Amino acid sequence: MYKRILICTDGSPLSDKAASSGVALAAALGAEIVAFMVVDIYPQSYFEGALMLNAKEIEAIEGQWRDKARRQLEVVQKQAQKVGVTSTAVLGKGAVWDAIIKAAKKQKCDLIVMASHGRKGVARVLLGSETQAVLTHSHVPVLVLR
Repeated sequence: MYKRILICTDGSPLSDKAASSGVALAAALGAEIVAFMVVDIYPQSYFEGALMLNAKEIEAIEGQWRDKARRQLEVVQKQAQKVGVTSTAVLGKGAVWDAIIKAAKKQKCDLIVMASHGRKGVARVLLGSETQAVLTHSHVPVLVLR
């Protein structure tokens, strides 16, 4: 059925739970996984919340964020290894929903597994939902877990 599954994580407890379920699904189907996480880009202007830092400081901060993301992806890969699932780790950048869709296409994934963050009410309206945007724009099936 599904041969290559993109498992999205952001390091939150809910996405960790979804990643574990995605790995279990891959094991049951004999599929391989692509562990995926989007790394933030340091804001470029004061209005985006940036502090005035020089290029070297920004590079160091983004490097720390990439290292943290790699460690998170290693956790997913270790889970996969324990159950005999082949895995690849990929970092993305940019708008989260768009990066997920692009990664699924580039990595030739036939399923996207991700968590629903469960925002409701005003928080949902103000913050938006990456999951909702992926569901709206993806041509690849999406499995949303809570």
